Amino acid sequence: MDPVIELLKIIIPAGIVFLTSFYVIKNFLDNETKKRMLEIKGAGKELLTPIRLQAYERIILFLERISPNSLVMRVNKPTITSRQLHSELVAAIRAEFEHNLSQQIYMSASAWEMVKNAKEETTKLINLLAIKVPENAPGAELAQLIVEAGGKTKLPTQMAIEFIKKEIAQNF
Repeated sequence: MDPVIELLKIIIPAGIVFLTSFYVIKNFLDNETKKRMLEIKGAGKELLTPIRLQAYERIILFLERISPNSLVMRVNKPTITSRQLHSELVAAIRAEFEHNLSQQIYMSASAWEMVKNAKEETTKLINLLAIKVPENAPGAELAQLIVEAGGKTKLPTQMAIEFIKKEIAQNF
């Protein structure tokens, strides 16, 4: 029995030292892993922040470009009919949207939803106003209706721009 006790005197302290060392080393490695992950996330944010801001800038520009008044000034020509103007306005909105579609990756879901709604509501407004003007009427009649409508109410593009500005202020 004496050799068993002697063996236990050696094994028990060695086991305690082993478990303590294992616990200390495990905690150290876990903390180092967490530090590295935070460093990687920080570096990613530093890289991503300018890209996200640029995406927001592009979306603001998109919203300004599809604003009815701006759109009419850019697309309207003196010789086109209201039907042609209507078609060109809708095509311009669609083209601008498709050009900026990839920006949704860098935006929140709610901001992107506001952008889509602004596009759809602007298109809807132009469609509704186009119905009020005869197809063969000069494009200037439709242009005037659109400009007047833009001055009467708060446009969906303006609401989306305000929402995006608030989001930028909160996140950056």
